[in-house]
Amino acid sequence: MIMNSINDERGCSVCQPGKENYTTYATKLGRKRVRMYQYDYRTESGELFACCAPTLEACRERRDKWLSSRQ
Repeated sequence: MIMNSINDERGCSVCQPGKENYTTYATKLGRKRVRMYQYDYRTESGELFACCAPTLEACRERRDKWLSSRQ
C-alpha cells in the first residue's frame, strides 16, 4: 500500500524552507474514528514547526501562534 507522507524514509520532514506540508490520517478517539492533519512548516531560516490537529485551519492557527511567539 502506498501512503501519502510528509516524511522521507528516515522519518525526517521533507518540508522546504518557507513552505507548508500536510497529510491526513484516521485515528480513533474512544469509539469514534476521526480524521486528523499532520502538518509541517519550515521557516526561511530552517526551523521546523510540526503539529497534529483535527483541521488544517487549526494547524495554521497553531503555526501562526508559534511564529508570533518567536519574534
